[in-house]
Amino acid sequence: MQPQLCEQTDSPLASEQRLQFHNVKPELVDQRREILQGLTADCKYVSPKYFYDEAGCRLFDRITELEEYYVTRAERSILQGAGQDICGYLSDKTMLIEPGSGSCEKIRMLLAHYLPASYAPIEISEYYLERAARQLRSEFPDLTVHAVCADFTSLDRMPDSVPPAPKAAFFPGSTIGNFEPKDAIGLLANLRRMLGVGGKLLIGVDLLKDPDQLHAAYNDQLGVTAQFNLNLLTHIGRILKRPFNTGYFRHKAFFNRALSRIEMHLECQQAHSLEVDGHTLRFAKGETIHTENSYKYSVASFEALASKAGFRRQQTWTDEGRNFSFHCLVAS
Repeated sequence: MQPQLCEQTDSPLASEQRLQFHNVKPELVDQRREILQGLTADCKYVSPKYFYDEAGCRLFDRITELEEYYVTRAERSILQGAGQDICGYLSDKTMLIEPGSGSCEKIRMLLAHYLPASYAPIEISEYYLERAARQLRSEFPDLTVHAVCADFTSLDRMPDSVPPAPKAAFFPGSTIGNFEPKDAIGLLANLRRMLGVGGKLLIGVDLLKDPDQLHAAYNDQLGVTAQFNLNLLTHIGRILKRPFNTGYFRHKAFFNRALSRIEMHLECQQAHSLEVDGHTLRFAKGETIHTENSYKYSVASFEALASKAGFRRQQTWTDEGRNFSFHCLVAS
């Protein structure tokens, strides 16, 4: 179901000329239906987008600073070392869209070299979006920001309230790896429609590497990733209005060699059941809720994936250890 497009004019952001807020957030009933569909499936699952409530966003920020989590360091080294070259592929006449913008930390590394006509962060957490957009505007007073509160996975156009402009997109991190390949193609196809022919997409992709390194990154010694995974239950419990006992579950993450992906699960430690909206949710001991996949690609395999969504690769950058990659794609 496509969310309705509307502008929340009573937001404090809307009163500032260079900082406007556009609310495209899905209705809560759709979230409940989506969650229950996953929890009543034969193999239970919950979309990883439900990691990101306020607490989840804070926990993810902590994950990015962990010693075991190589992604942030590798990506930062690319953006800092090749930032000027990367920005050379962008026009200063474009609106730069960032799906899943979070704290807007990474866009700062591009803004050090390049000022787009406007910047449009898209974030599902209204609290996180507003805080990040305000902070960014205070640091870059010449930057026009159109902050869009939405589930970017269901968007293929910007809200009508956002002024029309040529578009490019910045999609850092390794979020594309969280999607099944067919769904990744669908997401990229949506971005292609949003950008239009000739629009450019700068996208981060985690590269295939030593399985031991991958395992450590998702099973950190401090247990922050475990907290992040378990917090998903707290979040969906609020949405369903039926709290989960997180003590009944444990974090489980491993590398699936056959599918070239890290899998994250919540494994039930004690059989129990919950009643939600007329559904009896039964959890057997040892049963898991599948919460995330993180596919790892080679440069060639990702190029092949992107081509199926109507993009061609223009340039690729990697860190020195070839742990991570950035690709400049052009919509055909």
